[in-house]
Amino acid sequence: MIDMRGRWRPALAVLSAAALLMSGCAKSEDDNAGSSAAANASAAAQATKSADAGGATCTLQQYGGTKADLKTATVGFSQSEKEANPFRIAETQSIKDEAAKLGIPADHLKTTNADSKFDKQITDVSTLIDQGVQLLIIAPLNSDGWDSVFAKASAKKIPIVTIDRKINAKSCTNYLTFIGSDFAEQGKRAADKMAKALNNTGTVSILLGAPGNNVTTLRTSGFKDELAKVAPGIKIVFEQTGNFSREDGQKTAEQLLQANPNVNGIYAENDEMALGAITALKGANKKAGDVKIVTIDGTKGAVQGIVDGWISSVIESNPRFGPLAFSTAQKFFDGEAIPENIIISDREYDSTNAQSDLGLAY
Repeated sequence: MIDMRGRWRPALAVLSAAALLMSGCAKSEDDNAGSSAAANASAAAQATKSADAGGATCTLQQYGGTKADLKTATVGFSQSEKEANPFRIAETQSIKDEAAKLGIPADHLKTTNADSKFDKQITDVSTLIDQGVQLLIIAPLNSDGWDSVFAKASAKKIPIVTIDRKINAKSCTNYLTFIGSDFAEQGKRAADKMAKALNNTGTVSILLGAPGNNVTTLRTSGFKDELAKVAPGIKIVFEQTGNFSREDGQKTAEQLLQANPNVNGIYAENDEMALGAITALKGANKKAGDVKIVTIDGTKGAVQGIVDGWISSVIESNPRFGPLAFSTAQKFFDGEAIPENIIISDREYDSTNAQSDLGLAY
């Protein structure tokens, strides 16, 4: 499980809705729509869990960097995958939106996309360093293989904030902090939902995420450990990577259905693979609810899948990192101690709230 050490206890990172101009006239439908959208944005924003007292933190003095004002600084953002997956779309947009909100000039936010090629991401980040960025926000494709980037960033004392996936390295030396979900806990929550959906008995297949990162590793171990604990009567009969991709998820689900046509449940380690699995189930003439699906992310497509009866539960993994990433960086530049892990809290969706909370999905 992710270590949640750190003395820093950040306030809930909540996006405030813009104040409405009041007049004696009745509100129009547009007024109501704007108010509803603002309320959804506020409710959907990331919130942090409290860190354990006495854990490791990092200050600007320890890191050896130079104080900066983000409003005038040059910031580099490295995205790992193309913006086709709703998670990546929302993640990148959140970074851009928060930069604009802070008044960072458009040419001071330099963004790259590795298109799921790790060598390209390493080159991308190296180029950002050469362009003189004072802060790096990285959504890593892989957890290992970053040594050349660390050496180059360290030489210029450029702090690195990693989001979504964690890099296997030393905080306050190679990078500043990790901001993301507790992936093992997500896996455990998915196992609890699967056990409930199957009444603690039956067979389950796992659509694994892409190899080489801690998200896949921890979502898998968390699920397996919890399932063995709470529902030993459920047997895992198939597991294969779907690479966090809808297309690959469909192909892998087709293979699992050929090998196990009577499988009772599918645990998909992200929503895109779950939606691909639904296509495979339809192709196998399965009906909604025949196979219980539990997945992780919180995309609109998956939450709608609950409403439509194809998905049992969705554990959220909130991609709206912009406000928390920038506020954390500014606190660091202002001299505050930053914990090595900032863990966010994630909601979940099931038949009790999918329809009413669809507006909170991304």
